[in-house]
Amino acid sequence: MFKIDYSQNYFLKDGQPFRYISGSIHYHRVPSFYWKDRLLKMKMAGLNAIQMYVPWNFHEPLPGQYQFSDDHDVEHFIQLAHEMELLVILRPGPYICAEWDMGGLPAWLLEKESIVLRSSDPDYLAAVDKWLGVLLPKIKPLLYQNGGPIITVQVENEYGSYFTCDYDYLRFLQNRFRYHLGDEVLLFTTDGARETLLQCGTLQGLYATVDFGAGCNITAAFEIQRKTEPRGPLVNSEFYTGWLDHWGQPHSRVSTEAVTSSLYNMLALGANVNMYMFMGGTNFAYWNGANTPYAAQPTSYDYDAPLTEAGDLTEKYFAVRDVIRKFEKVPDGPIPPSTPKFAYGKVTLKKLKTVGEALNILSPSGPTKSIYPLTFVQVKQYFGFVLYRTTLPKNCSDPTPLSAPINGVRDRAYVSVNGVPQGILERNRVFTVNITGEAGATLDVLVENMGRVNYGRYNNDFKGLISNLTLGCSVLTDWLIFPLNTENAVRGHLGGWGGHGNSCHVEPEPHSSSNFTLPAFYVGNFSIPAGIPDLPQDTFIQFPGWTKGQVWINGFNLGRYWPTRGPQMTLFVPQHILVTSAPNTVTVLELEHAPCNSVDPALCTVEFVDKPVISTAVTYSHLPTWLDHV
Repeated sequence: MFKIDYSQNYFLKDGQPFRYISGSIHYHRVPSFYWKDRLLKMKMAGLNAIQMYVPWNFHEPLPGQYQFSDDHDVEHFIQLAHEMELLVILRPGPYICAEWDMGGLPAWLLEKESIVLRSSDPDYLAAVDKWLGVLLPKIKPLLYQNGGPIITVQVENEYGSYFTCDYDYLRFLQNRFRYHLGDEVLLFTTDGARETLLQCGTLQGLYATVDFGAGCNITAAFEIQRKTEPRGPLVNSEFYTGWLDHWGQPHSRVSTEAVTSSLYNMLALGANVNMYMFMGGTNFAYWNGANTPYAAQPTSYDYDAPLTEAGDLTEKYFAVRDVIRKFEKVPDGPIPPSTPKFAYGKVTLKKLKTVGEALNILSPSGPTKSIYPLTFVQVKQYFGFVLYRTTLPKNCSDPTPLSAPINGVRDRAYVSVNGVPQGILERNRVFTVNITGEAGATLDVLVENMGRVNYGRYNNDFKGLISNLTLGCSVLTDWLIFPLNTENAVRGHLGGWGGHGNSCHVEPEPHSSSNFTLPAFYVGNFSIPAGIPDLPQDTFIQFPGWTKGQVWINGFNLGRYWPTRGPQMTLFVPQHILVTSAPNTVTVLELEHAPCNSVDPALCTVEFVDKPVISTAVTYSHLPTWLDHV
């Protein structure tokens, strides 16, 4: 049994006093190929538990369609932790925040436009109820009292920071968790260490814990917990070992000394601590979230954690281990080393097709016709890109403003007229671009969803053109709306797109005075010798001269690159997606400006290097006061 001894202010495991020293790892950010390696490194650091989220949208991408195999096999991940004698602190949401798209909530919930997420909204509760009815029965056999490793289960996540403050919603979740998991499971909540946050985030019957980072006043923070829980164990559910990044801002670092000092002081108090993150990982594909005012997180979720994005050991790892060994026995034996990295060098790419030329492949079912623009959700496209097409209703021989008057571009729009790039509209940043063209010319607006808001009241984050576009004073109408299935296109047509642009010669685009090229796909190959036993190895890909886009290797969507904005300059490439039996295919969708030209094909290259590159960084000894959430 695992329960709380309120008289002695500690947990009891099998009747004995117990304190956990835990670290967060997100299985959805680490390929299953590497789960065992990362968990073993956490075990060897002296942790006796891990903490993990379950992102609903990772497992139910479409209503009623569930994914629980391979990288989605959450039961296998928990069983691996159990095999290593690591206990598990489970946080199944349904909302998780986590800098993950929409905080783990599926975007299809927004098909009811007026839905109030994280509340007693009946449509929201019905979807949650159905999801918990699928997930929690998988979890029940893995609970500690049933012979598994799960000692505690968190209900919701930092709910006190959300505007709804709906106790009926928390009671509903409590009832469903009890129904599916039984009365013996220890349920808890987590909120920031402020009295106001615990007022809306806690409920009788759910043990209240707090979260705070290095440099905070530990005594004051735990006093906040004590106001809600006068007795019971002290728990910091999210002790921040680092911090999150946003595109266009410096890479966040938290000094090792600040982390170890606070960790020592909490452990000396007898507190239970979970380090968020211990291993950050990667926002592969389109999974990154965003904060408000709108700022998207990059592909890397390194977090300046003790284990890097690539699972490498750091100075912080060994320093944390040294603190833990002052309080608990650290396992004997060798620590698994950092994985070797290999610089495969430069790969020359050739242009395949522009997005416009590839529409029959990208949108095989054709467009939806609508007088006014529809959002991503309205055309059942939840991630990636949608192309909006109409014709110019009048001559624009002089530059004419194309505008999104009420910040209606979510999140970034690449504008062209008759195949001539015109410029970019961007949420919160660029609302108007001047365009030229004749009446009847084709206006293409390719809209990128850069990740849904994952924290705060605006996580009902609709994507696409969420309002009309105007040309001069006229509202543009009669749209053809093409949802783009980039995944099927890249996986199903690798190297076989044929036709225009499928050669090493880069076709010149129609004359444009701008610094943009049309959004287009580029492809290249590289081979890894089969006879070398240690290959393939992990690597990093960088984009000299490229601007912003998406990259796939052998059909695996690595994520977004944006070196012109940074701070992330390289993307992590795990070895399991590489092959030695055939050439490896690199596919790049460059959205803004490619370095390629017909004069010097050598400029049209990406490069595989053996070290990650971050452009700039800022180091905190304590997190700024406004950074009060994850």
